[in-house]
Amino acid sequence: MRAPTARNLCTLAALFRSRSISKPNTKVEPFIKPSPEFDVGFGSELQHFSEHDLARDSSRGDFVDEDGGTAEMSALLCSKQDKGFGYEEVDHEEKRKSAVEIPWMPDLCHGNLLVKRKGVVRERKHKWIFKYSSDDRFDRLIKVCAAKLGTTKTVNVFGHLGRKTGVKEYNALLKVCIEKARATDDEHIAVNEMSKAFHLLKSMRDSGYPLEEQTYGQLLWYISDMGLVQEFQLFSDVIKAENPGSASRLGYYEMLLWLRVDNEEMIRDICEFITVDDRENTSALRVSYLMALCESDRKKQVLDVVKNVDIKLLSAECIVNIFQSLGRLQQESVADDILLDLRARDYDEDKISNFIVSYALSIPNLAVEDIIAKVNNMHELLELLPSSSSYEKLILHCCGLDKVGDALDIVEQMCDAGFNLSTGVLQFILQICEESFEYILVHRIHSIICRYHLALNGEICRCLVHFCVRIKDFEGAYKIIGDLEEMNVKLKTNMYNAIMAGYFREKNISAGLRVVKHMQDANVPPNSQTFCYLIHNCETEEDIMKYCDEMKQSGIQPTKQVFMALVNSYAACGKLEKAKQVLLDPNIPDKNINEIKSVLVAALASHGQLSEALLVYEQIKKAGHKLEPKAATSLIEELTQHNGELDRLLLLLKEVSDLDYWVDGCFKVIVYCARNKNLSSTILLFKQLKDTFRNDEMVMEALFDGVFSAIAESESTHLQIGLDLLWAIKDELGLWPSRQCLDFLLSACANAGDLNNARLIWREYEIAGFPYNVLSYLRMYQALLAAGDVRSASFMLKKIPRDDAEVCSVIIACQETYCALDSLGEKKKQGESKGKKSKKKSKT
Repeated sequence: MRAPTARNLCTLAALFRSRSISKPNTKVEPFIKPSPEFDVGFGSELQHFSEHDLARDSSRGDFVDEDGGTAEMSALLCSKQDKGFGYEEVDHEEKRKSAVEIPWMPDLCHGNLLVKRKGVVRERKHKWIFKYSSDDRFDRLIKVCAAKLGTTKTVNVFGHLGRKTGVKEYNALLKVCIEKARATDDEHIAVNEMSKAFHLLKSMRDSGYPLEEQTYGQLLWYISDMGLVQEFQLFSDVIKAENPGSASRLGYYEMLLWLRVDNEEMIRDICEFITVDDRENTSALRVSYLMALCESDRKKQVLDVVKNVDIKLLSAECIVNIFQSLGRLQQESVADDILLDLRARDYDEDKISNFIVSYALSIPNLAVEDIIAKVNNMHELLELLPSSSSYEKLILHCCGLDKVGDALDIVEQMCDAGFNLSTGVLQFILQICEESFEYILVHRIHSIICRYHLALNGEICRCLVHFCVRIKDFEGAYKIIGDLEEMNVKLKTNMYNAIMAGYFREKNISAGLRVVKHMQDANVPPNSQTFCYLIHNCETEEDIMKYCDEMKQSGIQPTKQVFMALVNSYAACGKLEKAKQVLLDPNIPDKNINEIKSVLVAALASHGQLSEALLVYEQIKKAGHKLEPKAATSLIEELTQHNGELDRLLLLLKEVSDLDYWVDGCFKVIVYCARNKNLSSTILLFKQLKDTFRNDEMVMEALFDGVFSAIAESESTHLQIGLDLLWAIKDELGLWPSRQCLDFLLSACANAGDLNNARLIWREYEIAGFPYNVLSYLRMYQALLAAGDVRSASFMLKKIPRDDAEVCSVIIACQETYCALDSLGEKKKQGESKGKKSKKKSKT
């Protein structure tokens, strides 16, 4: 789709230059000017924009500065943006209640889906991350502020709050503008965002900040990607005027532009310029052109340039780009010739090894095993050994594909070659193991560490112990701790905490308590997390007091998690008044009081004190706060089980800000509405889910399946709400039900003995394009027997294959169950008829 046309950027350029400080004329290497026929995009409509246009959105706070922004900004800063954690894994292997219950294939549940989306729920809080948070948090803050206040007002409000607007802030705001421009098909919005970006560049210049690539790069990338030739020339002229040293780097974005608009004449001229011009002052510009060309798929031009340029004179980064391009184009012979030439000219061997790996990794659709073989063959061709950095590149590539086993094979090869694996790469391997749930590889990783004496840090040691605990190998966890001690690694409290947490999750309280003794023997002091685990798993009030005293004597300050553990532990012991009194502790920071109150709400609700929980909830609302997402979903669950008011449930759901918790709460409310036969509210909530997950059909399917599963398990009187919901999904939401939805409804028809609706659902399989399978035949057979249509059931029975023992057992169970019911019904009818005859005889 062609980018929307903008207006008046020429006037914007004039505005930009209007306050420019006069500078002496600086000679800059001229760009190759575009041909007139390629002046497309904003150019023809750039004549009517004025400074007034920049302020036309003042009502929305986009450009005009207004008083009162600080209060709005403060509210934004106080809003909670971080995601919470929560869902516990659900056990899906419950025993069947009767022989005629046909197993669901696959066994889907909304909880299982949410677990997959959340990853490792509780452990994520303790997991290391290479680089996080400060940049991500700042970007999120900037995005929220720009959406609420507008870009210019955000800059001014930051000034009111005492934060100087620097390059980082300007870059983040430019990023917001570009993202909005990319996301829209509306011409006016795209024009507005481009004008905002220009205004921000002007503001940066006026503030004395240089226009470096980290600022202008994202803007020129967007303009090039959209094929806006005239606008590119406009912005590049402005950037060169402010930063003459950027002229060579701008060539990279210029080449991207000509490639994007398929300007063959310009591409040909630039390729000739790269290969023919040998002036030293143009070398940087030629390299920029070449790097952009290598990122394209223009095989002929790339090969012509590569064969006619002196590779050895280029930078290592540029040569890497060339080999990546040759890999994508699968030009192995050309790559071999260049490598042999570099080898013959005594080029650095480590760099050549990196070029080989860059080439092999860029070959499309090449399996990991083939990549490794290709790398080995090319090294053998050059009679060269792989370098340490080459090995690490391969390891990281394997980890990126979740091929941790292959990555460990390369680690062993690398160590056998005499290289040492860096702690950063080892941490990355452990991170991928955790994300892919490959905890079982911990034993192999531990073996490699011991054999090759790899360098460790505290986080690596914690992960090794934690992985053993995840696979319930507690003896292995203790063995790792013993081996670390022999390697003179200082033992950390979090290693023992991981073991303690694992035992407590397994409800092995005595083993969890023994961990404290092991810590004492190893002279490892407990920390607040240790006492948090101990308090949370106390069974008596005396134990709680004992650990509180020990924590105080150790000089450990109670954290937010400790106070939450106290609330939950007192509630579990039945001391609900004590749980309430935890909030009176003067050591609780004001910033944590709402979270701890939320925990109290969940604890009271789950222990039968629903009215008390609602009172605390009202206190939170009166204080101007919101219930924490996890507590809100807990309260929703309790209210649905006790037939709470629907209005209150919807209000609670509206207050949940975290997406995963909101989905969980929404599902609970939908099931509640379905069981109470409230179709309108069910459809309303499904529409909200559809708007939230419009591009994620898998999530919607799983949620539909969960609701229909609840309907199938309920009383036969709920069949009609299930059927109404099916039609509403098709007619009002415009979605097709999944096979599992139809399976559940067919079982509901069997439970209700409803033959007509069973046949109706049976036709829906064909309408939806789902072929009948063994399970659908079994369910229909069960429904026909339940409805008393023995003849049709016999016909359906012939379609069911008998080569599976479980299928045969279900058939027999259905026959025994429903035939027994039929015979019982016949006996009852015969008894009634005999009774009537005897009464007539007595009267006679």
